[in-house]
Order: sequence, then C-alpha cells, then structure tokens
Amino acid sequence: METQLVTIGQDEWRDLTPASQQRWIEALEAGKVLLFPFLGFVPEKEEQRLLDPAVLAKGVRNISLDAQGRIKGVEGEAAAQQAAADMIGRFRTQAMGLIDRLLPAYGPALRLAPTSFRPMQVEGRAQSWRADDRRLHVDAFPSRPNYGERILRVFTNLNPHGTPRVWRVGEPFEAVAKRFLPRTKAYSPWQAKMLHKLHVTKSLRSEYDHLMLQLHDGMKSDLDYQRECPQETVPFAPGSTWVCFSDQTSHAVMSGQFMMEQTLHLPVASQYNPEASPLGILRRLTGRKLI
Repeated sequence: METQLVTIGQDEWRDLTPASQQRWIEALEAGKVLLFPFLGFVPEKEEQRLLDPAVLAKGVRNISLDAQGRIKGVEGEAAAQQAAADMIGRFRTQAMGLIDRLLPAYGPALRLAPTSFRPMQVEGRAQSWRADDRRLHVDAFPSRPNYGERILRVFTNLNPHGTPRVWRVGEPFEAVAKRFLPRTKAYSPWQAKMLHKLHVTKSLRSEYDHLMLQLHDGMKSDLDYQRECPQETVPFAPGSTWVCFSDQTSHAVMSGQFMMEQTLHLPVASQYNPEASPLGILRRLTGRKLI
C-alpha cells in the first residue's frame, strides 16, 4: 500500500508555494494524513500542571471547550476552569491559523465544533467493540446524521514525557468502500423515520449516513480485516501536529497520552474537489444520490 502519510517540513511550510499547497490539498481531500513535525503546541510554563489526568472531573475522559468558550470536564474551582479554557483556546487559535493558511477557500464555510484536551492514556481503556477506537475505522455517528458534511480534524501531541501518539492508518476510503459495501444492509426510509421519531437520531438518517455507519461497524467488527488489511503504524512524536478528514481516513488510535484536538465541519460542496469526498465516492460506487 502506498503510504497515506504526507510529511511537510519546516522549510516547505515557510516557503509555501501554490504548487505545493495544491498537492497537499489534493492529498488531504484524498484521505491522506498531513503531518507537520515542527508545528507543535507548547503549553505555557504555568500550564504544565494541567498535563495531569487529575485535572479531569469525575466520570469524564476529555475536557472540551465549546464554540461559545464554555469549558466542560475540568476538576476544580473557577481558576482551574479558566486556566484550562485559556490553554485550549490558544490551541484552537493555532489550529484555525493552520487551516486558514493551508485551506483558505474553506474559511467562510467552516463550522466550529468543540476543542478537546485528552489527558487520559489510550491503552487499557475498556470499551465495546463499536466504541473501541483502537480498531481501524472511519468516523460515523449513530445519533448525528450529517448528510455528507465533512469532519476535518487537527491533532497535536503535547506529551511532556517524549511518548508518541501511535496510530494505525489503513487503506484509502474507496478500497474500504469496495470491500464492505457488498456486506451492507439495504437502507430503509421507514426505519430512518422511526429512529428519528423515537429520538434515537437527532435528524432523519439519510442513506449516506446509513452506509457510513455500516462501513464503520463492518470495519470494527471484522477482526481478520483489522489484522490483515493494508495498513501502516505511525508514531506522532510530541511537538508534532497532524490533520486529516476523519470520516475518510481509515485510522485507529493505539497508544498515547496528552493530546489536543480541534474538529471542524465543512459542507461537502465547499471542498476544492467534492467528488473526492466519501459522499462523492459512495455515489459513484452505488449509482444513487444518497442524500
């Protein structure tokens, strides 16, 4: 399998040219991971104390900052809440600056999702097979149909102990779709209406969302596929940042601790090449509109 990782060096980024920018845009929209090994997020000296799982409120795994600046998941009084909000907010600003420079046409169409800080260690988490992100998957969510809207994510590893964030990255989306589409169950508009009526889904599940969930579950439930499919192991070092469309990039998070993540949503029509999206690929493979 051709590597799904594109590493962008410091000099390349500093001397960004239209030709290199176009190559990186095409790679990202094809489902590859863009790695910036020099663009890490550096906590301020007084923020180092936040690099501790003890900052998490009881019963939560992540700390999040929503688009209105409200912080959730922090243990402690107002000062601790504000310190975490300030640190996560600075990362958000840095992540948005990266996306604005790399993908300027996206800007007006992007919808900001919460920014998260993940201080827990990945290894050893007890989860159901559907929720286990240590299995290769593409992102799709049972309760939140998105009608092809893209899930763009910026990650950075700020581990203070030199420990990498280790991913497995699998085969391209079209290969995944060709492998698992024959196994999918037929879409039922009646069932979609019932799920919405019963408040299982927040809106009516489209055929696209139905297929994406089937691909997600099919990948995770097939242990032979998890072991034997084309894939590569990628250790993201502390101080590095990486970007991908998580609804298109086949990925599994194997190990690591202390990560920041910014999610952005993008209408598929606002891509540079909408036909490269999962919606475009699934439409072509099925011959149906899907949304």
